[in-house]
This record gives sequence, C-alpha cells and structure tokens, in this order.
Amino acid sequence: MECVALLVARTTGVHGEVEALPDPLMRAVSPPVASQPPKWEKRQLIDGIRWRIRIGAPWRDVPAEYVPWPTIYGLFRRWQRDGTWDRILSALQAHGDAQGRIDWTVSVDSMTSRAHQHAAGARSGGHLQKEPPGVHDEPADHALGRSRGGLTTKTHLACEQGQKVLSVIVTAGHRGDSPQFVAVLSRIWVSRLGVGRTRSRPVLVLADKAYTSRGNRGHLRSRGIKACIPSKSDQDAHRKAKGSRGGRPPKFDPQLYRLRARRS
Repeated sequence: MECVALLVARTTGVHGEVEALPDPLMRAVSPPVASQPPKWEKRQLIDGIRWRIRIGAPWRDVPAEYVPWPTIYGLFRRWQRDGTWDRILSALQAHGDAQGRIDWTVSVDSMTSRAHQHAAGARSGGHLQKEPPGVHDEPADHALGRSRGGLTTKTHLACEQGQKVLSVIVTAGHRGDSPQFVAVLSRIWVSRLGVGRTRSRPVLVLADKAYTSRGNRGHLRSRGIKACIPSKSDQDAHRKAKGSRGGRPPKFDPQLYRLRARRS
C-alpha cells in the first residue's frame, strides 16, 4: 500500500524540488558512505516518488528529469517493506508538533475509491506474493470489497485542522465507518523531540452522523476527549419517546462543527 508514502508527500509540501524532506531526515535515511558514490542522490529519487504519488500516474510515466522509473520504484518498494516510510512520517510529525504546526482538533472521516480491474486476483496470503508487503500485514481481503460499482477500497482518516493526516486505516469498500472510529484514533501516535510522552490524545474530535454511536461517545469520554458529533434524527425521536427516561441529548455545537469542512 502507498498510504504512508502518500502521507509523507502531503506532509512535506506540494512542490517536489523546493519543499522536499528536511536535510536532517535526508541524512537519517541515507546509507553509510560507500567506496563509490551513488549515481543518484536520495533527494532526486524522493522527488520522483512524490511526483508519481501526487499525480497518480503509472510508474513508467515518471518524467525522465527525475530518475529512471525502475530505480525510483525500487527505492519506493524497498523503503515500504523495511518500514523507512513509517520512520520518516513519524519524524516529520514529531518536528511538526514541536513547531506547533499540528492542531489537535481532529476530524475523522472516510473516503471510498474505485479499485482498478487488475487489483483482483492477488494471492490470498500476503507472504506468498512476488513482493511481500514487509513490515505491514496484508489484510485477508486485500482491502477490496465488491459493491454495485465494482471493487472498492475505503480509507479511514484522522486529520487535524492543518490538513495533516495523523492516522489512516484501509479496509474493503463495503465496511462501515463507525466500527473503525476507535481503531483510527488509536493509531494517532506522535512522538516528542527530546523528553516527553508520546502524544496520542486529541483535544476535540469532529465527525459526522455515521460515527454517532454510544460506544464511540463512551470511548471519547473515557479518554477525556471532547466530541462534536451530530446525532441522527431517529435516535433523537427514540430518546424523546422515552420521555425523562431517554436522558439528555448529546452536546453538539453547530458553529464548532463547521471547522470540519476546513480540513479538505
């Protein structure tokens, strides 16, 4: 999967050559000095990878101004399998949090993507594939689900207000949103530079009606996280029908909920 590399591309900016990875991170992922210098610099390779991910083009269409595409793809897959992209993303998030660039008002949502027709037919066991997934376990269903539109994949995100994705989970397209709410929040894990505990708890969570379940609200309450989630009309009617036994309606601020639209 390309999710972590896509997050790195979005975290490091939009323009490849100008806003590439910071020099400290480039040194961290560069190999020890060899007897013969490499033909291509890591920055050239990463710029080519980021161009391909941002555009969504086939690997063969990467412009020749970067590096030959087999070399770019080889580095991408090698770092994907050994967890280098995860370490880069973790370091970028730590630097961003230290600089106050992460807003801990988090929005949770999902999006469905059509899968290419060639996505079907993969081996059932990830370890049996020609290129094993590496440090990440391959989902049993390969995150592919069948619906009226064909094969689809659903991406569940936790995104802060500065348009930086903090965590991501990929499931089959027919999977529900609410069951992934706790899972996607539990993957928020931003380490600190120097001393200090890793930060994993948002201040406020914004989500739409798909996430308004008693279990989700109870999870946020147990962790001391404020919630701004609208309730469904049938739930409101059911609560009112019970009268005083229905309890109080969940707190909801429409003005605060508007912040959710700013993440896109």
